[in-house]
Order: sequence, then structure tokens, then C-alpha cells
Amino acid sequence: MEDQMTLLQAIDTAPTPFRPEPITQEEGGALFRAALNLFSRWGITDEQAAVLTDMPVRTFRRWKAEGPGRISRDGLARLSNLIGIHKALRIIFQEPQRGYDWVKATNAAFDGASALQVMLGGELTDIMRVRRYLDAERGGW
Repeated sequence: MEDQMTLLQAIDTAPTPFRPEPITQEEGGALFRAALNLFSRWGITDEQAAVLTDMPVRTFRRWKAEGPGRISRDGLARLSNLIGIHKALRIIFQEPQRGYDWVKATNAAFDGASALQVMLGGELTDIMRVRRYLDAERGGW
């Protein structure tokens, strides 16, 4: 019975395509730095970036200047999805600037709102909505 429990525990915690390895804090720091570059290319304010990363503006600015502190699980998921959006846009558009501009352009898929407006709803699910749309458009999942 103990062997079965160990096997079940191993299966339950093993990475799968639907449950990848958790993102480490080191990887989270790299994601945060990449997101800073992305926010600059998208032309968004620190206030907007703070909403996307779900942190107070003051904390965002401190992390931007000094490097990130401990990133929560939700924060890691937000950063991962934002970088996923960037990746999808790079696949869809041959010219990178078109992808950067797309984020602020109105979109019928979002009832005339821009992807940025959707993401600024503030919830992780708002960011995921944009990512799912782009992944479907590029033929990914």
C-alpha cells in the first residue's frame, strides 16, 4: 500500500503539458525583467504596468529600479501569460512593431476594446483571455 501511495504522489506531482514545472523565483526575476522591456515597447505607464502585475505602483517602481522581490504564484502566472502574449504576437506578425501596436488597437474580438483595455481589468483571467485569443489565432493551444 505504501508503494502505491508513493507512486500516486509521484504521478500527482509530475510535470505534464497541463501542469508544467513551477516557475522558480530566478525564472520569475527574468520574466519580470522581460516584462519591463515589453511594457516599454507597448508604451504603457507605470500605473498600467502595476495593474498588469497586480502590485501597488510604488512597489512596481521600486522593483523596476532595484529588481524584483519575492514574486507570488499569481504574479508568476501574470508574467508568464504576458510573455506568452508577446510570443504569440511575434509569431502572428512578421514586423515586431505591428505586434506592439496591436496591444492598443481596438479589436472586434474584444467588443471594440483593445487588448490592453481588457488586460487592465486587473484580473489574471483578463490577461489569460487575451493570451487564449492569440494562441487560437496563431493555431496554438
